[in-house]
Amino acid sequence: MTGRNAPTALERILAEAGGTRAPRERHAQLRTALRDALAHGAAELGRPRSGYGRPVELAFAEDGEHGLLAALPAPPALRSDPAAAPERGWRVVASAVAALAEGASLPVPGRPEDLRLTAGEHDGFLLLALPSGAGGERPDAELAALAAEERLRPLDRLRVRAHALPPGLLRPADLRAPGTPSLRAAEAVARLGADPADPGAAEAFEDVLAVLLPSASAPVSAHDDPDPSCRAARRILRRLDGMGKWGGYHTAFEHLYRGFAGNERELASAVGEALLDAGLLQEKPSVGQRHVFLNPRRAGDIRRLIETGASPPELRLP
Repeated sequence: MTGRNAPTALERILAEAGGTRAPRERHAQLRTALRDALAHGAAELGRPRSGYGRPVELAFAEDGEHGLLAALPAPPALRSDPAAAPERGWRVVASAVAALAEGASLPVPGRPEDLRLTAGEHDGFLLLALPSGAGGERPDAELAALAAEERLRPLDRLRVRAHALPPGLLRPADLRAPGTPSLRAAEAVARLGADPADPGAAEAFEDVLAVLLPSASAPVSAHDDPDPSCRAARRILRRLDGMGKWGGYHTAFEHLYRGFAGNERELASAVGEALLDAGLLQEKPSVGQRHVFLNPRRAGDIRRLIETGASPPELRLP
């Protein structure tokens, strides 16, 4: 965001109503304006340039029961399907997770149960919730809104505005732990002090994420698989799963053979190509690099291969 243009309808109504102190009789009007803003933003995030005529908007609010809430221009399906939003939409969501962590003043997590993010919906759009820290700190919606704008400002071809809403305006529904590792990884990375919207951030904390995000797969013996190609495929898939690299949360292709030594690196690279050809991995072109991620539509095949070494028929390993 390079500057603020004329206020949006939501921004204007919010200012006229008193901002975060807006009385309850103005909440219905604000909800209507927010619904329109989120619908506009969700459509914009699928375009090559988002928010240039009218910015993409997201909103934060304090909540006595759930801590700090974020209403986002993304479908609720994103809580279980990381491919439910375009990449720019995912990066907005990941930045909002980081802003929630900042506004909620949560400590660095050390165990899986320390991850507290829940996901639900508000008026048909994705809503995220993060409780405040145990030390009695009050969640700060205004800080979260500022943090979201700051984090999203450098993102190419995107113009965003984030708002702090009055407590009680957002109505969370069906809040539960996210079903996708991508959102859990975003919370973990944010609370570890890195940027979850950066595709490469998880690699710096791979060992920590392995503790915080135990794989949904049963314990496996991929390293003992007698077939070198299958062993490499299982290691690659398990590592990506452990970092939550599903859907929009991608990694550079060259990272697939990290941890492989000598001749194994060449084999791991060839195995990576085979996983792409079979559709277990998908590719996201990036500036000067190839980026890949686990295909959520093939989660069953991926889990079976990780756990048992059973390959789908279309996988042709070298």
